[in-house]
Amino acid sequence: MQVPILRMNDVLIVTLGEDITDEEAISIKHDILVRIKETECEGLLIDISVVDLIDSFMGRVLNEIAEMARLMGSRTAITGMSPQVAITMVELGLKLEGVYTALTVERGFEWLKNQKTGA
Repeated sequence: MQVPILRMNDVLIVTLGEDITDEEAISIKHDILVRIKETECEGLLIDISVVDLIDSFMGRVLNEIAEMARLMGSRTAITGMSPQVAITMVELGLKLEGVYTALTVERGFEWLKNQKTGA
């Protein structure tokens, strides 16, 4: 599965599908990090609005992406988290350290934009 990584201004936008295998998740992580390096973007928005279920591996991958992006100078916002995903992440003890979460892509994008301007 090829996941598009779009660039809007200084933000990369990634929309994850609902049936991502572990191998695809690892590939997506690599692709995102390469794109951050290539574009020097300061923001990463990961939309998970179509993801209904998440397991511990995918939760760890999301956390790793955010941490690696931070190390490369990019802030991360995760948007569209469903109640089921939020419940599962808490039950599994998964935390998204240093990650902004928002209900919509628009709110996540606005937060990333304001972080750059210092607002």
